[in-house]
Amino acid sequence: MVDHTHALSFGAAASDYDRFRPRYPEAAVRWAVDGLSNGQVVDLAAGTGILTRAVQALGHQVVPVEPDPAMRAQLAHSTPGTTALAGSAEAVPLPDAAADAVLAGTAYHWFDREPAHTEIARVLRPGGTFAPIWNIRDDSVDWVAELGRIAHLDDKSGNVIVKYADFGPAFGAIEGREFTHRTTLTPDEVGGMIRTRSYWLTASDTDRQRVERELTDLLATHPDLAGRETVELPYRTLVLRARRR
Repeated sequence: MVDHTHALSFGAAASDYDRFRPRYPEAAVRWAVDGLSNGQVVDLAAGTGILTRAVQALGHQVVPVEPDPAMRAQLAHSTPGTTALAGSAEAVPLPDAAADAVLAGTAYHWFDREPAHTEIARVLRPGGTFAPIWNIRDDSVDWVAELGRIAHLDDKSGNVIVKYADFGPAFGAIEGREFTHRTTLTPDEVGGMIRTRSYWLTASDTDRQRVERELTDLLATHPDLAGRETVELPYRTLVLRARRR
């Protein structure tokens, strides 16, 4: 079983989450939906709708599903005309064969995978696609690795699941692809992004003070960051996809 304490911590920072979290590159989203045109897509653990909006921009109808009421409220605010359903990957409030594709944006590692796979297979039509996606900071860049150390930004889950992924017997072979992109942030926005992470949201005051202190020092002293009005934060976007049998 997955401990959902961290997974359900984001609602406390829903507005900042929507503002500071990275978007998904269009090429990655297109590949995730596997050539689908004008499809019915479910966005599981949709959060504030970042992936929902990217899928909508490709012309698909999207049903977001999200367990946290604060995140659903922010999604409604940020995505006019779209209402997220209350539900989870393990209990999707949709009928059988309702979707052409099911996506999950930087969320699959929070799922209880066996019941989630059963539910995802149930709501997909035969031949439909399941595609989890992760935005992972590129810690081959020195200062990005240091940022991760300071703020306990564990982005290893996507890498691990790519290596060991198995969506269960209802799905065919898993394909994977990686895309790269960058986001431009001010130093203050780097701090804002850190304060939307599960470690920060569940940390003690002492740990938060340490993060703030070390982050301030990194931004002020690292040669790639000191004196900069904006910084480029590089990401790797990992996508897995498989068809329902």
